[in-house]
Amino acid sequence: MLKDYCVIFDMDGVIFDSERACLYTWTETANKYGIGNVREVFNRCIGTNNNQTHQIVEDAYSKEFGEGIADKLLSESSRLFHEKYDGGNLPLKDGVKEILEYLREKNVRCAVASSTRKAVVEAELKDAGLIDYFEEIVGGDAVKISKPDPEIYLLACDKMKAKPENAFAIEDSFNGIRSAHAAGMKPIMVPDMIPADDEMRRLSVSVCENLKAVVDFFEKNF
Repeated sequence: MLKDYCVIFDMDGVIFDSERACLYTWTETANKYGIGNVREVFNRCIGTNNNQTHQIVEDAYSKEFGEGIADKLLSESSRLFHEKYDGGNLPLKDGVKEILEYLREKNVRCAVASSTRKAVVEAELKDAGLIDYFEEIVGGDAVKISKPDPEIYLLACDKMKAKPENAFAIEDSFNGIRSAHAAGMKPIMVPDMIPADDEMRRLSVSVCENLKAVVDFFEKNF
């Protein structure tokens, strides 16, 4: 029975279409500094926490644009992101409300485990009117090591008082799927900006086109 499981959601790229929004603000800011084609570096940052993102960006651009370029790019793009998307303007991914209502009707407990800081996660969920669907929220600032390390998902399972094998993780990123699999959970991948490859299909119990397809997966199998 599905109610015997809990479902733990990643946030960026799963609940919100925030990765495309973030890429937009990165691109706008990068253009200001003459940095072209940020997509490859951006992709490497998907599913990582602030510290890891900072290091990836600094390593990629500091030789050409000087030390501290990561601080400039990330702080300015963050400011632009909040100016544009705060207050409930961040677009939702297709099927978010449908799956949350479905799980509520099935008495399935839900949580969020995101590499984003908890305060930001809570603010965005509140602005979207979604926070009441989740029993627990674990942010990236609660763990020492970010995804793909399993720490954040193990912590989320502990807070939910659920065995990892009795918890689904809905993820869009490679690092997220690796993290959930390493934790011993049942990962479901809903690819966002990067399609699933053979590794992702091997580590996931299912790869679904969107969140409505995840509902179909639950209906057919549980």
